[in-house]
Amino acid sequence: MRQSKKYQSAAGMILGVFLIVLALSGCVYLIVGSAGAVGGYAISSDTVQGNVQRDYGEVWDAAASVMNIMGELVKENEESGQLEAIINNARVKISVTQFTPKLVRLTVKARKSFFPSIATAQDVYMKVITQLGS
Repeated sequence: MRQSKKYQSAAGMILGVFLIVLALSGCVYLIVGSAGAVGGYAISSDTVQGNVQRDYGEVWDAAASVMNIMGELVKENEESGQLEAIINNARVKISVTQFTPKLVRLTVKARKSFFPSIATAQDVYMKVITQLGS
């Protein structure tokens, strides 16, 4: 009985160390949104990304509209798929990349001064998705 507790304790400690190392390595993805199809993933400390099953023009229009409503749009290049705005004192960059006629990747990056602002990136991403009616 004593031997079993010893192994359980060791296994628990190994699992704990593994989870801490995994969390600190930056490999843990944060799911944004309530459904997998709608949600995106935090791919870094300042960036949220997800694929949207809409055409490029719809996603571009929704992203531009959200950026204009939430803040001040400072750069816009539809041909390259790049938008930039100041929202909540953070510099927010959106990238819209077309993979197929009905599959587009939406990437939102937000930084306040030199620091990441994942909350702003998540908020902008979800507002664009909501605007699309997904």
